[in-house]
Amino acid sequence: MKKALPILPVRSIGVSGRSVTGIVPLMGRFESTLERDLMELVRFDRQVSSFLPQPVKIEYKGDAGEDRSYTPDGLITFHESSSSPEPILYEVKYRENFREQWRALLPKFRAAKSYCEERGWRFEVYTEREIRTPYLDNVKFLWPFRNRQPCKVLSDRVAAVLDSCDEISVSALLGMLAADPKQRGELIPVLWHLIGTGAIHCDLNLPLRMITVLSAGGGVE
Repeated sequence: MKKALPILPVRSIGVSGRSVTGIVPLMGRFESTLERDLMELVRFDRQVSSFLPQPVKIEYKGDAGEDRSYTPDGLITFHESSSSPEPILYEVKYRENFREQWRALLPKFRAAKSYCEERGWRFEVYTEREIRTPYLDNVKFLWPFRNRQPCKVLSDRVAAVLDSCDEISVSALLGMLAADPKQRGELIPVLWHLIGTGAIHCDLNLPLRMITVLSAGGGVE
């Protein structure tokens, strides 16, 4: 039987060892800049249906049989489809802290993994290696363009060229659309908007450049 997802945090956000807190729009409060960066990735992902910080309190036994508890950092759920991932319960840790605290953390993480297996979820630990990537750089760059509605005439011109070819680089696309440098400059924000909304596809795991290869995407949200 599928178990219900939590809808409210089980604890409030406090001051962390990194002493950095704040709010990511539509996501909530973070306790470190690393957690903030993960939230930026989550809110950019169009597959995500909900995000809940401090979602559950997991009870487990310590080495001496004593009662212990652990509250992971967040829970990510996805829009249901045949290919949608299972919900992800996660912890955010700087690699330095993980190395220092691994003996204390492993029992918590084992308990979280068992908790997730019972519910059909997945447990993940995210560090700088998984979060601070070229994908994050692209997300931060694209956000201002994603929320900016471009001229429909220019968007339609871009779409028409993409419909006529399977793949094309940014520079080649701009060259086909406009010979004048000023006109190409007006088209660049349109491209970034369409990439940010998913109307144009490219590999965002690589830095966005003029040589980035583009293809028609899955459509705007």
